Amino acid sequence: MINAIIIDDELTAIKSLKWEIENFCNGVNVIDSFTNPIEAISAINYLKPDCVFLDIEMPEMDGFQLLNELSYREFDLIITTAYDSYALKAFKENAVDYLLKPVDSDDLIKSVAKIKNNKSDNSLGTELKLVLQNLSSDSNPSKIALPLSGKTIFIYANDIIYCKSDGNYTTIYFKDGRKEILSKKIKDIENLIHSEMFFRAHNSYLINIKYVAEYVKTDGQYLVLEDGTSVPVSRAKRNALLMLLNSY
Repeated sequence: MINAIIIDDELTAIKSLKWEIENFCNGVNVIDSFTNPIEAISAINYLKPDCVFLDIEMPEMDGFQLLNELSYREFDLIITTAYDSYALKAFKENAVDYLLKPVDSDDLIKSVAKIKNNKSDNSLGTELKLVLQNLSSDSNPSKIALPLSGKTIFIYANDIIYCKSDGNYTTIYFKDGRKEILSKKIKDIENLIHSEMFFRAHNSYLINIKYVAEYVKTDGQYLVLEDGTSVPVSRAKRNALLMLLNSY
């Protein structure tokens, strides 16, 4: 029997995936599910599941930040996401599987079969550790493409200090003082950057952790970045942000 945990900030997504597992995946027991990533970390460390279905796009703490906070990592990981990307395809090559939402039952069955094959493998969890190492490695940073009006610019994520949302537009502020306005929502920019060093401190702000200079706990709590910008920290993000800053 494979004991699994589901983590997703959307309760409807959890219910849907649990239904798919119960109806199409014999031998898989969903022992718990969580919409709160902080609670999920404690549960994984305590329950020690064989498999975790993890949404990587969560407002309080994204999936990769959650993985880095775990002390127990000897499980198979199946990433669930609404966004396909070359990065996720690379994870698949490292034997860490992923499912695109809405989850297709045939894809789910294949992922579970893959886990069952790994059950007799003493290297269970090794692939997850390799993925985390790759995520934290800046030895060969790759450029990301940002589509502007009439052109596309190619930049390194480390050159971005922060991004600020204004409805359907997002302004990106760079360390050299320039800024660019993109006709994309900030969540779309977050998906393009796709780096564990970036954190949604507020619905309107995506910050690069390396440029945080101060964390002010008075006047509603806010961050001061190295360029002097003050960034509000939403109440729901405070614990996750503190954990991330303390681990950096």
